[in-house]
Amino acid sequence: MKLELKPFDFAQAVARAGLRPDGQPLKAPAAEPTDKPSFGTAMAEALRAVSDAQLETSALQRELQLDNPTVSLEQTVIAMQKSQVAFTAALSVRNRLVQAYTEIMNMQV
Repeated sequence: MKLELKPFDFAQAVARAGLRPDGQPLKAPAAEPTDKPSFGTAMAEALRAVSDAQLETSALQRELQLDNPTVSLEQTVIAMQKSQVAFTAALSVRNRLVQAYTEIMNMQV
């Protein structure tokens, strides 16, 4: 069995890695897409959804009290439960964030 070694081509290896011979990237790194949602955006959307659910519930309760025939008791109770669950979930997330922040602030450096 004959083993033959080929000479190492540094320029070709660097080009395969996407680098110039001086080690710098061939292309500038692509900027982060701006449509990528951040945690703050996600939290704002979640809180807006909770607020919208509570506003819808309030409107349904008001219409039920005014004897609007298009609004049923069942529909109103379901909307109340949905808004209560959404609010409880948002409150739990808020409490966990505060707890995590407190833990981080109490860490020894």
